[in-house]
Amino acid sequence: MALFGNAHTVDPAQAQQEYARLLGQAEQVQAAYQLIRDTMLFTDRRLILVDKQGITGKKVEYHSVPYKSITHFAVETAGTFDLDAELKIWISGNPLPVQKTFTKGVDIYEVQAILTQYVAK
Repeated sequence: MALFGNAHTVDPAQAQQEYARLLGQAEQVQAAYQLIRDTMLFTDRRLILVDKQGITGKKVEYHSVPYKSITHFAVETAGTFDLDAELKIWISGNPLPVQKTFTKGVDIYEVQAILTQYVAK
């Protein structure tokens, strides 16, 4: 599952409110990123990938990934000429990683820290 485009930060409180119907009781959004039409939510329990489909984007797939299913991940920082940072997440049972590209305004170290906190449990 490869998702392309540049992500930017979304206020976690705004994401908490917007996606409240997806969240379990007392589940909290820790960080959120917008990727063109799609969204990536890091909660205190799982990673949620929101994939808007079709021309209108009215059809939506919600992909829930428990942190325990993440086998490993990699971050690539922005460089001098390549200004975008990248995140790759490998999910158990899937040989291809989920890929996200972040604009230079996103702190890729924050994303890595969130994953480290929850995947290491």
